Amino acid sequence: MSKKKGLSVEEKRTRMMEIFFETKDVFQLKDVEKIAPKEKGITAMSVKEVLQSLVDDGMVDTERIGTSNYFWAFPSKALHARKHKLEELQNQFSEYSQKRKSLQESIEKSKAGRQDTAERAALTKELTALRQKKEQLMAEIDKYKECDPEIVEEIRQANKVAKEAANRWTDNIFAIKSWAKRKFGFEGSKIDKTFGIPEDFDYID
Repeated sequence: MSKKKGLSVEEKRTRMMEIFFETKDVFQLKDVEKIAPKEKGITAMSVKEVLQSLVDDGMVDTERIGTSNYFWAFPSKALHARKHKLEELQNQFSEYSQKRKSLQESIEKSKAGRQDTAERAALTKELTALRQKKEQLMAEIDKYKECDPEIVEEIRQANKVAKEAANRWTDNIFAIKSWAKRKFGFEGSKIDKTFGIPEDFDYID
């Protein structure tokens, strides 16, 4: 018989939220530690950590009364918290899309024959950082994929726009390389090394 696969962190979070939504009750930690393993298959050792993560994300409310901590959550509050988080992510996408636009304008200006090595190297480095930030944001969005489908779709459309902008920026880099080859007879590898362009520099799939 194959060994049963354990629950992922997101599965544990979802199942723990079900405890609150289904009962609409207020619990102490010890109550959750009894219910979660029995009814939701969440290991007792991970209950406290999972519950705390939900509190940190604002999905579960908590308050200390006397010597005890009490926890509760209602569907409307959780949905509002997720929508708020998605709105934050969407705003960040918008911000970085604008940043890419500014970088693209800088590249256009650099086509005028100016050999500003330091500036171009800095732009390439910043593009790499923006791509890494995009990956982080995509991971954040995946955590909230169970939220309102319309909001998620808006986020994906914003990501599509950002991706197209980044690829246009990449087009400009390649155009500058082609111009340098024609103008000065440089080899592509020499241009990459001179301006700090990574070997794997390419379009975003």
